Amino acid sequence: MSAQTEATLRLMDTVESDIAQLDRGVRGALYGFVHKFRRNPGAPELRLRQLNGDSRLYSAVVDDDHRALLLQVAGSDYLLVGVKMLGELKAGLELFAYRINPVTGGIEFLDLAKGEAAVDRTGAEPLFAPFSDEKLLELGVAEPLLGPIRKITTEGALRALLEQAPQLTREVLEALHKGRTFDDVFDDIIRPARAEQVDTEDYQAAATRPATVVTTDDTDLQAILEKDFPRWQVFLHPAQKKIVERSYNGPARVSGGPGTGKTVVALHRVKHLVQQLGHGHGKPVLLTTFNTNLAGSLERLLLQLGGKELAERVEVVNIDKLAHRIVAQSGPGASRMLISDNKALAEWRAMLSDEDSPGWDAEFLMAEWSHVIVGHAINSRADYFRARRAGRGRALTRADRAEIWKLAEKFTKRLDDKNMWTHRQVAERAARIAIEEARRIESYEAAKDAVGAVLVHRENQSGVWLQHRYRHVVVDEAQDLNAAHWKMIRALVPSGPDDIFIAGDTHQRIYDNYVSLGSLGINIRGRSSKLTLSYRITGETLESATRLIAGEEFDDLDGGIDELRSYQSVLHGPSPEFRSYPDWEAETEGIAETIRGWREDKVAWSAIAVCVPERDRVAEVAWLLADRAKIPVVEIGPEGPRGDSGVHIGTMHRFKGLEYQRMIISGVSDGLVPQHRIEAFKESDPVRYRRERQRARSLLFVAVTRARDAVVISWHGNPSPFLPRER
Repeated sequence: MSAQTEATLRLMDTVESDIAQLDRGVRGALYGFVHKFRRNPGAPELRLRQLNGDSRLYSAVVDDDHRALLLQVAGSDYLLVGVKMLGELKAGLELFAYRINPVTGGIEFLDLAKGEAAVDRTGAEPLFAPFSDEKLLELGVAEPLLGPIRKITTEGALRALLEQAPQLTREVLEALHKGRTFDDVFDDIIRPARAEQVDTEDYQAAATRPATVVTTDDTDLQAILEKDFPRWQVFLHPAQKKIVERSYNGPARVSGGPGTGKTVVALHRVKHLVQQLGHGHGKPVLLTTFNTNLAGSLERLLLQLGGKELAERVEVVNIDKLAHRIVAQSGPGASRMLISDNKALAEWRAMLSDEDSPGWDAEFLMAEWSHVIVGHAINSRADYFRARRAGRGRALTRADRAEIWKLAEKFTKRLDDKNMWTHRQVAERAARIAIEEARRIESYEAAKDAVGAVLVHRENQSGVWLQHRYRHVVVDEAQDLNAAHWKMIRALVPSGPDDIFIAGDTHQRIYDNYVSLGSLGINIRGRSSKLTLSYRITGETLESATRLIAGEEFDDLDGGIDELRSYQSVLHGPSPEFRSYPDWEAETEGIAETIRGWREDKVAWSAIAVCVPERDRVAEVAWLLADRAKIPVVEIGPEGPRGDSGVHIGTMHRFKGLEYQRMIISGVSDGLVPQHRIEAFKESDPVRYRRERQRARSLLFVAVTRARDAVVISWHGNPSPFLPRER
């Protein structure tokens, strides 16, 4: 094969483990090999050879000692499935197996030598004895691994085999080992992954399916060879890839527990949408989220994923910042002073004191005004009387609503007189502006269609707003947005295919925003997907975190219920540690001792974090650690950590969107988590009481799931009622 002919060479994800073991010189040779092979696979120096006894497996020279193991898809189309020492290939073809998975339709390559190495022989009953070969095959388990699977009797042997097994096999065996039933595994893992009309001999079709995890990008190749890449940037799980590349006839949503890759999917979805648009100017795609820290992180990750060319076509902005800009561009009201919710609550308390209005709680009125009146853009007493207050807690009589409306009018006037407004008021104003712009666009388009030509004078009159600001909108951490945000988003993009893509998890809702997307004009029915496999946190941490919110019922943003029962992790590590202390001083000393122990394991300061339940304790812990224990500390502010020169410290709210190798969740005591103040609602407002407790649970859930490798949960006095009794 010496004739000059170009070839397609894709790297399968399975080759990553082989590359990781190569020294730098061999990785450089492999980089050169890939480019030579693509230019001319028949080049004499490559010595492309079909392995004896197999019709698809080939070897080619990387250097004197290493050979590329190639799987021929069709013609000059190949997959790089391994990089082996010359002796490994001479050992025999029986060490390797490949096939098209009859369930997913994806190509799988197996190194059976590694699979056999995982087998143990203790004489105990095999772990998967309850499941017949037929049942395992029905669940898509790789048939060549049935023999080794039958010999597994210990957890350690299972872990060793799972490290080498194809993705679907790993997920299925993990779930069965955790006690999931055959039917549950089939419904949660197999049904979403199934491909239609799989021909197990058609490798060309199989190579293009999401289940065949490959890359052909030279930038990705270089990153892999230099060991300088996060896996999410190159290799997507088949379930993720399917969601990213699918065409949706309208708004779509992906949900999933912590670490399942919702943000990864959102970023790749943005890249996919930009690629579909082709070359152009401007920023037709909006990527937005509620949390300011996360917005900054998304911007950095997007640049990392697609470089400057991708970043130049996408606007990444925090949703409140976007709302404020829209209002500022409109003119009136832009000069008002923006106040925090805490400041607004203080204004409510001051007004109630001035009004002498007994029987009304300032926090309740603040929530009613923010979420119902402002949140749903209610402008009249009559509209407020008709407004639905789903999930708002305390039932209201007509007399109650009449009095609340009067107080709300006075409060709004109070803010107007002081030239103040809240983020939620800005969002509501921005939504009105965007809706009015959308109406003008609709009117213009109707007039243009009627005359069959562009109406130049109308375009000039209305300026830039005669077209929608964006072609596509992608929302991350969607559970934190309020109704006004969603109304604004709906108006900023024209209704149609792939208009709005939503990623979120209501188990992680830490703000009091409860919405039904359908009622806000965003219909996701039939276009919802769920990710169930966590890549960021260990199974042990995920299991413990899930127990923290056990018994609570969470909505799915559209009137349904979302569940965590099907989630599992590909990672394993130590179980979370639970530690009790007699008082707060002893607990802070325990924090310092734990950090010193982790430092002995060579863990970087900035890879460690301490989470506290209250803002006042941040400065207190920071001072005690820095002054007494001489441990460098960095506080996490509204814009994120203020550096990387020390241990990061912040409240639970501050950790949204962050992750650390090791974490201490401190102060998880009764009266702090949840705060004692909510007990006042237990009798007076039971619905609000349950909602406040659920939010506190979610906040603890979010904090615990920021830990990647290990987490310590500590308290002083009595433990939080959210902590499981069996720890």
